[in-house]
Amino acid sequence: MANNFYKSPVWKRKRANILRRDGYMCRECKRYGKTTAATTVHHINPLENYPELKLVNENLLSLCGACHDKMHDRISNKLTTLGIEWVKRASPHLQKINN
Repeated sequence: MANNFYKSPVWKRKRANILRRDGYMCRECKRYGKTTAATTVHHINPLENYPELKLVNENLLSLCGACHDKMHDRISNKLTTLGIEWVKRASPHLQKINN
């Protein structure tokens, strides 16, 4: 499912909108005063577990490749500690949307 979704026109439009929203800059790097170009839009709550959040702006985050790699354990595909921190940070906003 995920592979087809990432090729869909609706995702491509959403991805472009999120990158534009974030000024084409990595939001994780920005937290530390760095200006790094964003190349990826990350699902804070993973698409596989939360398909209902796949297009929710508050669940999407512009990241550079290095920061995106820090969000997931690439062997198990589970969120890392950093990825879980972003889930906690986004949760209050997403709870308001779901209620």
